[in-house]
Amino acid sequence: MDITRGLVAIGAGLAIMTGMMTGIGQGFAAGKAVEAVGRNPEAEPKIRTMLIVGCALAETCAIYGMLIAFLLIFVFK
Repeated sequence: MDITRGLVAIGAGLAIMTGMMTGIGQGFAAGKAVEAVGRNPEAEPKIRTMLIVGCALAETCAIYGMLIAFLLIFVFK
């Protein structure tokens, strides 16, 4: 019984890492968007739209990871 609880905790920790990786990816994308606007200010509306869509898609990955972590913690006791 103790080994299963430990394995569930490890699995939940790995699932939560999706949030950390998402944050890194969104920061990188935002930095590149700022660089792109700096090089071509006329394209700012298109760049902003693509950045928001990309960040929204990346954020769903973090939410799914958090959901899986909660399921592991609270369902598998």
